[in-house]
Amino acid sequence: MKLICTILHHKECIAKCICFIFFMLGMSSKAQTVSVSGTNWTASIPAITEAGSNYAGTYASATNQSILNVGLPALLGSVKVYVHYEANPTWDSSLVLSAKRTNNGTTLCVGCSISGGTAYQTVTQTALELFRISTILSVTSYTGINIQYQLSGVSVTIPAATYNSRIVFTVSN
Repeated sequence: MKLICTILHHKECIAKCICFIFFMLGMSSKAQTVSVSGTNWTASIPAITEAGSNYAGTYASATNQSILNVGLPALLGSVKVYVHYEANPTWDSSLVLSAKRTNNGTTLCVGCSISGGTAYQTVTQTALELFRISTILSVTSYTGINIQYQLSGVSVTIPAATYNSRIVFTVSN
């Protein structure tokens, strides 16, 4: 997944930030898998029209901006789904991207569970656990796990440039 944020500053302090998210497949070893799908995200950030003003608050994507499908092999017990970002090639550390899980997805596994990740967590360059899936010693898959993003830290103090970041999901036990 890739987040592109373009910040343009004009003489009159008019600025605009447009963010897009593109999706890619992330996989880890041991036959656990995670696939990501969804649509591009364009944050609707109003222009600044008054000198001395700054951008307001935070900007959120749709609640199903990304959709994860996670597969687990038999006898694994539980897995953790991690998320981190990679600057691609540039990201301003003042821009804060957060992610959260907005539903449980679906599974045919009786007795399996999904937990954590329902509150926004800041996505950093170090992988952090977003949520975990527990299984009853059977092959399990969860489909349709919705992820929502939030962008904050947008400011006229950030240099005008295009900022890119790739969001990476991994699965590990």
